[in-house]
Amino acid sequence: MFRLLLLLLLASTTIVCSAADPAQELHNAIRRATGGQLQFSFEVRSRLEFRGPAEFGSGLETHANFVRTRFGLSYRPTSWLRLSALGQDSRAPILGRPAAGTQRDPFDVQESYLELFPSAKTGFGVDLGRRMIQYGDTRLIGSPQWAYTARTYDMARAWWRTARAKFEILLISPIKPDGAGWNRPVLGDRVWGTYNTWTSLWRQSTLDLYALRHDQNRPGGYTGPGRFRTESFGFRWAAPLTARTRFTGEAIYQTGRIGNAPHRAYAYVGQFGYKTSFWSRPLDWATEWKYASGGQSNGRSHTFDQLYPAAHDKLGHVDVLGWRNVQNLRSTAVWWLTSRLSLTSMYTDSWLADRTDAAYGLQGRPLARSADGTAGSHLGREADLFLTWKKGPYTFAGGGGHFFTGEFFRRTTPGISQHLFYLSHTYAF
Repeated sequence: MFRLLLLLLLASTTIVCSAADPAQELHNAIRRATGGQLQFSFEVRSRLEFRGPAEFGSGLETHANFVRTRFGLSYRPTSWLRLSALGQDSRAPILGRPAAGTQRDPFDVQESYLELFPSAKTGFGVDLGRRMIQYGDTRLIGSPQWAYTARTYDMARAWWRTARAKFEILLISPIKPDGAGWNRPVLGDRVWGTYNTWTSLWRQSTLDLYALRHDQNRPGGYTGPGRFRTESFGFRWAAPLTARTRFTGEAIYQTGRIGNAPHRAYAYVGQFGYKTSFWSRPLDWATEWKYASGGQSNGRSHTFDQLYPAAHDKLGHVDVLGWRNVQNLRSTAVWWLTSRLSLTSMYTDSWLADRTDAAYGLQGRPLARSADGTAGSHLGREADLFLTWKKGPYTFAGGGGHFFTGEFFRRTTPGISQHLFYLSHTYAF
């Protein structure tokens, strides 16, 4: 099976690389002929993926070639209006079983939105429709491009810009992929509030301040008693400390109500980065500590609501854990072997924040629980290594990672370690 999948990847890579980019030339010609009013984009990505039994042995293995194709159009009839649309087709050949909606979503509308004053450096702006969006380091709200289908949102946003700040109000609702039909809005699951950013502050730092409310009803996915409502108040500060060093910190405090219980939770992360060289080649190193509360006390819920992050790599390359009831140490090093080829290594170590609460997966769902707290708190360690090569519109990547189960998962699950190996190529412009 491995040889067959590898041959399929090499064949598709050869077909892509042997082409002379006529589509990109056509795009450039159309853009010139229309004075930049009409533009289009294209992407095809193929990733051969091998994952061990999910949920530490309770689930199935995954051997598949995940293929995602996109075609987008953007039309700007005037300086103050832009209309954009993006179609996406996501499939999972040779999976060997029916694919979930997050793995397979045949041709659907990924984006369809309008923007008012899209290029204005100052003043008023609006966008409305369906769109992939990112905020800050995407720890709370993002569209994970590593994902098979990539999350998108039905949204409405308005903002006011100055030379050094942007003040924004937003209403977003994540699309839940159907897989068998057109993806429809489910506005019973929504986040609304304000997200504000100041740039070019001390040492060219950036400061984000935000207040976000997350509501979810039964059509939106909440199945418990009472209601689901959390309010997140947070900030993010990113600053270059010297020419080689940088620091990023983010902290969130939550209130609200989950079911019949008041909700009080918090999370924070601090990252320090340093640029140097190794064997005369650039090396970018970073280490971070993150925490998200969990558990219950005095009739209150303390399990952090992670909202809708682009969470790939945040707690490891294998994507075992989510940012709920967790303490995590992560260290990464990106070494540029050439100007186009980089080698990335990553190490993580994780523990429960509260022993009586569950360990949560990437999407925020419980993986395992020890209600009496006797299974320990160590979740496990992970080691990852992968290569990335880029040239023009082409990106090739390959590597893998292994999650070594800690005491908690050995006591609450079959305890099989999690692993990921993959080869991928992307062509995009």
